[in-house]
Amino acid sequence: MAVRLQDVAEHAGVSMKTVSNVVRNYAHVSPQMRERVQRAIDELGYRPNIMGRRLATGRTGLLALAFADVTLPYFAELARVVADEAERRGYRVLLEQTEGTIEGERAVVSAGESGLVDGMIFQPSVMNSAELAQSRIDIPLVVLGENAAPLTVDRIMIDNVEAARAATEHLLSLGRRRIAFAGHEASRPTRTSKLRMAGYQQALEDAGLTPDPELLISSVSVTAGNAVRGVGAALDAGLRFDGLVCRDDLAAIGALRALQERGIRVPDDVAITGWDNTPMTAVTYPSLTTVAPDMRALAARAVEMLLERVAGFDGMGRHELAPFSLVTRESAPALAS
Repeated sequence: MAVRLQDVAEHAGVSMKTVSNVVRNYAHVSPQMRERVQRAIDELGYRPNIMGRRLATGRTGLLALAFADVTLPYFAELARVVADEAERRGYRVLLEQTEGTIEGERAVVSAGESGLVDGMIFQPSVMNSAELAQSRIDIPLVVLGENAAPLTVDRIMIDNVEAARAATEHLLSLGRRRIAFAGHEASRPTRTSKLRMAGYQQALEDAGLTPDPELLISSVSVTAGNAVRGVGAALDAGLRFDGLVCRDDLAAIGALRALQERGIRVPDDVAITGWDNTPMTAVTYPSLTTVAPDMRALAARAVEMLLERVAGFDGMGRHELAPFSLVTRESAPALAS
């Protein structure tokens, strides 16, 4: 039998109103009382009725997070930290996978979870700002990532150009001069790939080097397996380089395999950087130097902006940058000071 609000109140020895205030994350509840009620909720396994909460408060206590592919390490980590930040504020998160297609993204935006959620955090892969601005979405929205967002919609991202520049400059500081870029899509590169290639190019030009189109090593799609094949094919065709900026960690892991299969040493012969600082990068052999977006800061700000919209903020869109760093490991170690 389902646990009722009344059961929690009796178990905690408090009124139903107090339990309701805790469930609704009402601010004016003492920490001691909140802990007492939460303990009873956990012990009994109480789960608020979504539709009942909506009728009582106008809100469901649920947020949606929509992105391309939950199997990609970056998105898996994003889901984890967004869920953590939402839970800290009394919300739960539903995941929506768009498959990175325009049809999937249109479906997510137009459906808006059919009234089940109070707001949505959305990372589009293909939908542009003009279409997003014209879409009928009836819930508050925060956009993540590099695709342009309407002026009326909040967005948070890292500076992909500056981060790619930092990764390339790190390889240059190690004395590498023939630096390739790997992992971008072979046909119709995404805006993410284009911005990262732009930062790579800027760093080379600032160092007085002429970017060579032959040093752009594409993949059929963004997977480690395709990076193995793409980098391997380039090496087998005679392409040589002493540094490699990879679009993401999957491309870097694939590049490591392709180089090792051909007896090319990392970092002695080729120094490599990845992107995203996914957990696996610390345990590859060698471990990967990688661009590390501050995922916690990005998720916290996205949830914060969304809940401000849920609470009634109706100002113009806030377009903000989250911080990043370059984590140096064995694949491109920092110079000894």
